[in-house]
Amino acid sequence: MLNSKKITASLLLFLVTAPHNLKAAGFIDDSHGTLMFRNFYFDRDYKGETNVSARREWAQGLILNIKSGFTEGPIGFGLDMQGMWGIKLDSSRDRVGTNLLPVDRHSGKAQDEYGEIGLTGKIRYSKTEFYIGTVAPQLPILISSPARLLWQTFKGGYIQSQDIQGLSLHTGYLNRMNQRDSTDYQKLTIAAPNGRFNGAAESDEFIFFGGDYKYSPELTLSYFHARLDEIYQQNYFSFIHQKKIGPGELKTEFRYFISDEDGTGKAGSVDNQNVGLAFSYSLGSHRLTLSGHLLSGDTAMPYIAASEPHTISEYALSSEFINNDEHYWNIRYDYNFAALGIPGLRAMLRFMKGTNINLPERLGGKNQSETERDIEVAYALQSGPLKGLALRVRNARYQNSFAPNASTRDDNETRINLDYTWKIW
Repeated sequence: MLNSKKITASLLLFLVTAPHNLKAAGFIDDSHGTLMFRNFYFDRDYKGETNVSARREWAQGLILNIKSGFTEGPIGFGLDMQGMWGIKLDSSRDRVGTNLLPVDRHSGKAQDEYGEIGLTGKIRYSKTEFYIGTVAPQLPILISSPARLLWQTFKGGYIQSQDIQGLSLHTGYLNRMNQRDSTDYQKLTIAAPNGRFNGAAESDEFIFFGGDYKYSPELTLSYFHARLDEIYQQNYFSFIHQKKIGPGELKTEFRYFISDEDGTGKAGSVDNQNVGLAFSYSLGSHRLTLSGHLLSGDTAMPYIAASEPHTISEYALSSEFINNDEHYWNIRYDYNFAALGIPGLRAMLRFMKGTNINLPERLGGKNQSETERDIEVAYALQSGPLKGLALRVRNARYQNSFAPNASTRDDNETRINLDYTWKIW
């Protein structure tokens, strides 16, 4: 097993004791630091039959990122630090569970504050970089979730390389995860809403490799493989094609996941294929997207707990639309108000529907369905001392036909973010 603490400490010791002329040019001069202020209000109001009337909290987050450059020489060394702090502004025992704040297991109340510090040692050779310590992958087989107050992070090692022109390669080994509302690292687990898998099953190893190849200016091909030891393995294939058609541009995206259990399958049987296709046409400030995916096999699609699945339905607010045998489609419209003389203002409307869902009998059985309607408005200041200050308001209405003991049947959800990133140097 990788001991990330020892390796990070060794890198730090090297940087402190290295000759001054080795450090100065890149390590200090290419460094930069930012402090992000994130104010987050989350309100999920349940309308259907449920034992929870609402999950509603308000919190303030601060995220400090300090990134060094690399030392001089054929092999460069560096060190990054991330500090995250969350502060409760409003909560109560009957409204916790938004994942904005950790909940005390004894009192059932949200904690007043929480925080963490992560260190990442890094090495660069040519156009290949190796990171060890705290990492937050943004890859098709694992997207570290940024969807709450603080980010989800992982411990392990991660290598990315662009030494071959047009080819971006990635590989890594992770052994612990820190959830968005947690201050400590736990073993890796599988997402298991509605008991689709055994969410208590744990693993010490998540291995991945793959990459993106830019075949031409219009076409990008991707392949990734991932394995959560003794729980599941997954292969991912995709292509993105962009082409000018008439006055606008058509973007076509294909995504295909093949998943099955790994080893003893500690979380239960895994057997899923997810094939998705999206067509998006952009014309000036308008963009219209039609997309859908079909799931087949004996189970739902697996992914790491609390991460964001990279499916055609990605970043839906109330559901992932990847249940067993689910047939999903959506229509989405985006508009950029810069065309009306209001740069920085944009809006989005989206309707999503999933049918043919196969659930356990206790949750409704076969032929279940779910729908979600999303509205989003966002604005970022374009000038002045607070340039970059961004307000984002999202609302979703979600409904499903699942049985009353399923996790969600009918809710109205609102999220409001106010974000500002201060460049320290």
